[in-house]
Amino acid sequence: MLIVAGEALIDMTPAVLNGSTAYVPHPGGSPYNVAIGAGRLGTPTAFLGRISRDGFGQLLKSHLAASKVSLAYVKEGDQLTTLALVTPSESGEFFSFYCENTADRLLYPEDLPPVLPASAALHFGSYSLVLEPGASTLELLMRREARRRLISLDPNVRPFLIPNRDVYIERLMGWLEQADLVKVSQADLQWLYPGENPETIAQEWKQQGPLLVIVTQGGQGAFAVTSRGIANVQAPRVSVVDTVGAGDAFMSGLLSWLWQRGYWSRAALGSLEREQITDLLNFAAKVAAITCTRAGANPPWQEELSQMPG
Repeated sequence: MLIVAGEALIDMTPAVLNGSTAYVPHPGGSPYNVAIGAGRLGTPTAFLGRISRDGFGQLLKSHLAASKVSLAYVKEGDQLTTLALVTPSESGEFFSFYCENTADRLLYPEDLPPVLPASAALHFGSYSLVLEPGASTLELLMRREARRRLISLDPNVRPFLIPNRDVYIERLMGWLEQADLVKVSQADLQWLYPGENPETIAQEWKQQGPLLVIVTQGGQGAFAVTSRGIANVQAPRVSVVDTVGAGDAFMSGLLSWLWQRGYWSRAALGSLEREQITDLLNFAAKVAAITCTRAGANPPWQEELSQMPG
């Protein structure tokens, strides 16, 4: 099974109502979205994190359950749910986070399960690896389980929450040492390493420990750095409503493809041939493209994939 660890929040997404801008609540959070996407694609999935007992928290839990995601590793808290205000811009979306003393960031070591199923893979990412005390708790879990099971990572950088880029990069290097599969957006790399070549950075990241480093490029597609060279794919052409959750949908597509085909370990990941990696990227790109055709982080169900050409 797949266990996704991290934040669960509410995206406040803008919409026009009677000529004015209104904000509509959508369940979100990068790891949360990955769990939702994987569950809908038929991958046995559980969410590991802390969710509020407030009204938004109830929405988050019911949305997980409706998407066939297990709540077995969910802890509840009396603190409020984190809110992320989504502001569209020419380069995509900008997120403002209201997350001081909120439930999802207050995950402690005693909240972690002492033992995980032998066949489980773990996914980490986004601001849950930045905001304390939850960040140190998840790093503890990552170090504890590294090389014992497949570990995937999507930094999903949130500059609004990172006071010092150099300190963040140093911490990121430690995560790369534990990870087997890494997905990162080109926009993230541009913020982390201004003016540097994304392919060069991906090659350098791979030297830190991952067997596969994948860089998503929005409408330009994606590429993967592997021991067998570089694999590139184009993004499917769709009518874009918004791109919220597209990267998370891509990540859920990657993990679901690996699960469905039995590549559920570091050794199996390393055995992938270039053609298989291209298939992997194309599948994930298709999942992300469908997500872009509707508002909010709303990844597709398995049966929807057959309705899209390609």
